[in-house]
Amino acid sequence: MKEKSIVGDLINFRGLVYSPINENGVIFLFGKVIEDLNMYVEEVKPGFPDCIGRRFTGKGWEKVSIEFEYKSSNFQDHGHNPENCDIIVCWVHDWSECPIEVMALSEIIKALPNKPIQRDNVMLEVSKLAVEDHLKKFPEKVGVLFQKLDTMMKEISEEVWYKVTNRPGVTYYSPERVFIYLRFQKQGLRLRIFTRGEKLEGVKSCEYKRGGAKWGRINIKDEQQLMNLRSALADSYRLIKETIKNNEPTGWYSELEDETGEEDEDHPTMPNGT
Repeated sequence: MKEKSIVGDLINFRGLVYSPINENGVIFLFGKVIEDLNMYVEEVKPGFPDCIGRRFTGKGWEKVSIEFEYKSSNFQDHGHNPENCDIIVCWVHDWSECPIEVMALSEIIKALPNKPIQRDNVMLEVSKLAVEDHLKKFPEKVGVLFQKLDTMMKEISEEVWYKVTNRPGVTYYSPERVFIYLRFQKQGLRLRIFTRGEKLEGVKSCEYKRGGAKWGRINIKDEQQLMNLRSALADSYRLIKETIKNNEPTGWYSELEDETGEEDEDHPTMPNGT
């Protein structure tokens, strides 16, 4: 009898048409997003753990051991020792008390830019810019504000680092997870900041199309306003660290809306609706 073809849900993400339904699908998808996660692979091997890689921390490349699973709870079902592994990479995170870091790709890909399979995207090249290239297009005060904010972020923790985005701005990492999306504007800086749903001084709550309200917005137009936000920035860093430690979803994939109700460009809706 001919074997039936069974696939997951339609995601049309970077060449993978359907969602993973097994560990092999997770491994393939991980390879598609590894650069977005600021990681590279040194070794994929038989036995436990499946993979040895390194993750950029802002200072350098930290060695991490990775186990691939379809569901995070499979790690426990297979009798693996958490002390010998740093990260579980899975499609579904269903183990709330997991003692190590979990990367649930079903949530992560919702935050990432996508090139659905179509003719127009085959030859598309995206250029990488330095932050100075972005700032050339804005008034001098924007660059001054950014430099002062960047100094403030480094004072909060030496672990914090940023990555330049293709749109005019940067994303700040904790160092494992993004907790601030920063966009340059003619009048100053616009921030989307992780709040974990808590009230932070000077941070306005965001409206979501779906998901929990775990992010807020800040518009910074002068140095005094920036100085007044030091506590909120430090709180955001503390909250993202606690969230990662507790393996809670950050909601950083959720679509943010501006006050006008228009979709935030930092979080575009995927063409397939994910």
